[in-house]
Amino acid sequence: MLLQQIAMSVAAAGESGHEAPAPLWAEPWVFGVSMFAILVVLMFIAWSYNNLGNRHAPTDEHADPHRQHPNKHDRGQGH
Repeated sequence: MLLQQIAMSVAAAGESGHEAPAPLWAEPWVFGVSMFAILVVLMFIAWSYNNLGNRHAPTDEHADPHRQHPNKHDRGQGH
């Protein structure tokens, strides 16, 4: 039933006449190149954060059993 309604609406829209596409303010390849350039810049911004875990030596967290929300991942050290 729903597919019939969709098909009828698509057919009615196709018979209503041909509309011209909206004019572009630049050539189509300009949009593709600019989107690619923006994504490359965002990729390098994200890639610049890949060494944040190497800035300091890792330290063990003190397992305090009296915390209100104790660390569930202390591997039994807080017991």
